[in-house]
Amino acid sequence: MTTLAMQISGRNKLKGKVVNVVPGIVTAEVEIDIGNGNIITGVITKGSLEELQIKQGDELTALIKATSVMFIKE
Repeated sequence: MTTLAMQISGRNKLKGKVVNVVPGIVTAEVEIDIGNGNIITGVITKGSLEELQIKQGDELTALIKATSVMFIKE
């Protein structure tokens, strides 16, 4: 079996544990607890959810790459 080395441009990697999965018809919401009471929620395709076999309790890494950043001052 060949192992591929993958490089990726995203630098914001947050490791956590899956605390909730909400599958829909086409997409699924996945919530991971990254510690200190912080939850990251992402939306993936239902196909990806099934292919990766993501379930509550799994350890995942959220890779975040923003194409824009907004600020608000109140």
